[in-house]
Amino acid sequence: MRVHLFGRAFVNLLEVGDQQDGKLQAMTKMWMVRGDSGRLYEQFRDQKVVSLGWGELAHVAKPGISRDKLAHEFASRRPDLKPGSVLAGASQVWRYINKVEKGDKVLTFDPSTRRYLVGTIEGDLTVDQNPAQPGMTLLRKTRWEHEISRDDLGISTKNSLGSAMTFFQVPPSAAAEILRIGSSRPDSEESMRSTLERSDDESGEEAEDLLQDLEVRAVEFIKDSVSKLDWDEMQELLAGILRAMGYKTRVAPRGPDRGADIFASPDGLDFENPRIIVEVKHRSGPMGSKEVRSFLGGRHKDDRGLYVSTGGFSKDARYEADRARIPVTLWELDDVVRALMDYYETIDSETRRLVPLKRLYWPA
Repeated sequence: MRVHLFGRAFVNLLEVGDQQDGKLQAMTKMWMVRGDSGRLYEQFRDQKVVSLGWGELAHVAKPGISRDKLAHEFASRRPDLKPGSVLAGASQVWRYINKVEKGDKVLTFDPSTRRYLVGTIEGDLTVDQNPAQPGMTLLRKTRWEHEISRDDLGISTKNSLGSAMTFFQVPPSAAAEILRIGSSRPDSEESMRSTLERSDDESGEEAEDLLQDLEVRAVEFIKDSVSKLDWDEMQELLAGILRAMGYKTRVAPRGPDRGADIFASPDGLDFENPRIIVEVKHRSGPMGSKEVRSFLGGRHKDDRGLYVSTGGFSKDARYEADRARIPVTLWELDDVVRALMDYYETIDSETRRLVPLKRLYWPA
């Protein structure tokens, strides 16, 4: 029996119906392309494309190909996959090849900054059978138009965008809310009308694929809850996680920023190594190299650094951390949530109150 921790908001998944408002079906199509779980966000933006991987199918990826043909080719090249996973992958590629059209809307997601990039498909399918970057095989030229924050979306739209699939069609009501945000904040009541679209192809997925899908959605809901914490609460959450990891912590009092918000060490007195110095930045924008340098300045050679930025880090900031004279770890929101889930069973009750989670049982 597996045990999974889901945020309270996850129960909303059970309350969302499968029926869509017929009037919304006629709206512009919108597709979600994740791009290697979000790791291709910058490549998509800079190269003005969206792309799927599935290099095993590059040689047959042509408009008009049947779903059965794609599934057969995929199964022959990936005998390690379960039949449900083969069908799910082939179905996504089939839709991408045959259903996406010029003028369709598209979005991709950056999990580190929790932002969606919204654009319009402008090109036909092109195939790169030997891409320099994995995941950049099946390409479509795209005009990117604007970014939106996940925090600006209604709960049902967040729900509908949480699928673990690499490529899927966004429900029309969710697409409508996303497009509205470009000019104004969405109406909260209307955004709740968005429904969880269940693809007809998902019925072929096995229980393991469904579990993965639910886990992805749950993690995003927990991120939503953590993002709503204020700075003091975020600081207490980090201190609680460190205590659950076996350290004793001391939270710095309010006052001028000294580049350290939490001190953690095995003895709690900072005499016993390792002494971990923690800086917490709870804001929407990413931290740059200047902030990382400032944090590292004045650190003792035996110190260890943990820099937490829920808005992520720039490439220069990561380079600065890599060449630092002391070991320093950078945590984004995703790292905080993963640590919270990993150590939740041993986290103290005061810290649990900041982000209450429920246990869900799933058949093994």
